[in-house]
Amino acid sequence: MTDATLMAPAPKKSKVKGWILPACIAAVVAGIALDTKVVTVGSDEDVREQVFDPDGFGRATFPRIQSRVLEIAPDAVQLAQELADDKAAAIEAYGTKTAIGGVLAVSVIGVAGEGRSGIFPLTVAGLPEGTNVRMQTGPAINGTDLRDFPGDITFGQFKNQIEFQDAGSGLNRAMAADVLADLDRDGLSGQTVSVTGVFTLINPKNWLITPVAIEVE
Repeated sequence: MTDATLMAPAPKKSKVKGWILPACIAAVVAGIALDTKVVTVGSDEDVREQVFDPDGFGRATFPRIQSRVLEIAPDAVQLAQELADDKAAAIEAYGTKTAIGGVLAVSVIGVAGEGRSGIFPLTVAGLPEGTNVRMQTGPAINGTDLRDFPGDITFGQFKNQIEFQDAGSGLNRAMAADVLADLDRDGLSGQTVSVTGVFTLINPKNWLITPVAIEVE
């Protein structure tokens, strides 16, 4: 081995290899940034906002339904007569036709009987013999009368049947909080009650009213 060989300088590292890794990292970061979308909390794109909130739906929607019921509800005696004369016309005038009949608005003044599970029979003067009128006061409100009454809350607006059912429950809870929170159920029997609400017309002589307004006289 010659001295010249021993004194030969070491090969230089490639400058190209030195910047390849940082460049790749920068490219990846830039790609991630371009593909990342900033979502504002509370916006329509916030996933949390896309989860159906039945109570929020109920609070937002109940005032509109309440207002409509109070606007068009006929007196109970008048409604009974119009149902006897032309049921289809009465449903069209005071409610919404459904697969099982119709959901109707009505205004009733009657004397409350003994309640059972929050449901009170009402003795209403002038109604046809055999017509039973009851109102439900909770705490649990059953049925989807409030949801079905306006006719514009439909299954297609919801993700599935569960959400559609929950919409009705949310409306019932909103109504209860607004209308029934201060109702003295224990002292209701024997009192004259003015109630405006809705009921599903399955049997023309059996009305179970879901209230939107109650006044104890």
